[in-house]
Amino acid sequence: MSALFEPYTLREVTIPNRVWMPPMCQYSAAPEGPSAGVPGDWHFAHYAARAAGGTGLIIVEATAVSPEGRISPYDLGIWNDAQVEAFRRITGFLRAQGTVAAVQLAHSGRKASTERPWKGGAPVGPEAHGWQPVAPSAVPFEEGHPVPHELTVEEIQQIVGQFAAAARRALTAGFEIAEIHGAHGYLINEFLSPHSNRRTDAYGGSYENRVRFALEVVDAVRAVWPDDKPLFFRISATDWLEENGWTADDTVRFAAQLHTHGIDLLDVSTGGNASAVRIPTGPGYQVPFAARVKAETPMPVAAVGLITEAGQAEKILANGEADAVLLGRELLRNPSWARHAARELGATVHVPDQYHRSV
Repeated sequence: MSALFEPYTLREVTIPNRVWMPPMCQYSAAPEGPSAGVPGDWHFAHYAARAAGGTGLIIVEATAVSPEGRISPYDLGIWNDAQVEAFRRITGFLRAQGTVAAVQLAHSGRKASTERPWKGGAPVGPEAHGWQPVAPSAVPFEEGHPVPHELTVEEIQQIVGQFAAAARRALTAGFEIAEIHGAHGYLINEFLSPHSNRRTDAYGGSYENRVRFALEVVDAVRAVWPDDKPLFFRISATDWLEENGWTADDTVRFAAQLHTHGIDLLDVSTGGNASAVRIPTGPGYQVPFAARVKAETPMPVAAVGLITEAGQAEKILANGEADAVLLGRELLRNPSWARHAARELGATVHVPDQYHRSV
């Protein structure tokens, strides 16, 4: 049997195959008013198409735990009941297709309050629905970005509580897996890396202090997330900096800690916390970081990063480099990638009754 199309069970949730969709922001929610952060028709159609195409697990895009946690004013959120009810439409459809529905709980930190990418992605102010970003330290992401507000200890604890409250709502919304966003230069990643964390209190300085906030978030979410449901953590395995950054060694060390705190799988990406760095991209370029975590810790891992071909994905799993693969841009290009890959590898995948004539 194809490794790519073997079911995978974590806790009491079984995912039908190892073709997974990573979180990819759509920047398509209303920016303010009662519909702010609420998933709409675009989101339903977007996720429904990939579920109908045979994707085993769909991780819904970065979903903010508070209005200030959005990357842009047009991001999804899960800080109120209206958002919960709208998500139920999506999770119900995914479940009907046999796809497991997951959600990424996120806070964007100093990279918040920006325009949509196709509008340039620059920081926006109150005149364009923006706000002042927050961060572990008053250090902007790059030149031209605003100086973020440095969080107080009390404010840090409030955000920990917001993650827990968001997890409760995610459960009500019908999600079977939650993922904590600790990657790509957003708030949790900002605390982890000495590049962005210049604090001198209990949340900065040493490695132990810099991981404190992340572990507090994990513990708070795990405390309210059911024992029979998995909890993921997405990490940037390296800042791609030669010095004063988060490293692959740090990731391996942290993965072992996360495992003891109840994280069931590490979603391994890289970069995003330092601007203007050189990243040596190429097919599967981030897979070695996932493979190292899998080899050196008890933590299951998912690999991501220019995985585009069925044979390539199959080899990653067959070689034991990862437990699943996440296909981003390729699933944007082809919502039925899983069905095509199954045909190529001689495997089977869910096909909706309405599409049987295509088999």
